[in-house]
Amino acid sequence: MSRYLIRNILIALSSFIVFLSATVSSAPYSVNPGDILKVDVWSEDLLSREALVRPDGFISLPMIGEIDTTDSTPSEVSDTIAQALSEYMKDIPQVVVSVQSVAGNKIYVMGKVVRPGEYNITSDTDIIQALALAGGLNTFAAENDILILRREADGTQVSIPFEYATVKNGKEMHTNIVLHSRDIVVVP
Repeated sequence: MSRYLIRNILIALSSFIVFLSATVSSAPYSVNPGDILKVDVWSEDLLSREALVRPDGFISLPMIGEIDTTDSTPSEVSDTIAQALSEYMKDIPQVVVSVQSVAGNKIYVMGKVVRPGEYNITSDTDIIQALALAGGLNTFAAENDILILRREADGTQVSIPFEYATVKNGKEMHTNIVLHSRDIVVVP
């Protein structure tokens, strides 16, 4: 087989992989502390309102009190509220929860970047994009010693190594993972 044919096959395969990855839907949004939710209860204006998700993951609503939103999608929160309200109503009410503000969906970039800080993210953001938000690495950054610190659901914290130079050169692109809310990118 000629080099030209092999090269064209590899280009076609790469294009197909990019196409497939673009068509795969991302994970549904999970509610975060700091988000503002709009709770609409059909035909019950007094029960419809905006609710701030507290740092403990709960929201407070009339009649039903505290609702835990931890690791829940807006649809799951809708179902929980509908079930709780059904104890006080003849029929299960129609409840829609929408996210008004994603103020709780944050990542943090610290260390040797141009603009370290906290960044609100409104879509899937990978490590390279987070570094771009922070203005890129500064001259003294150890680009192959970057760490992503992530707190798991059980409270344990994990450290994920990231080699910027490798990805910058177009290699090991799978290591450029999508960040989760509250991840910390540390650039030594």
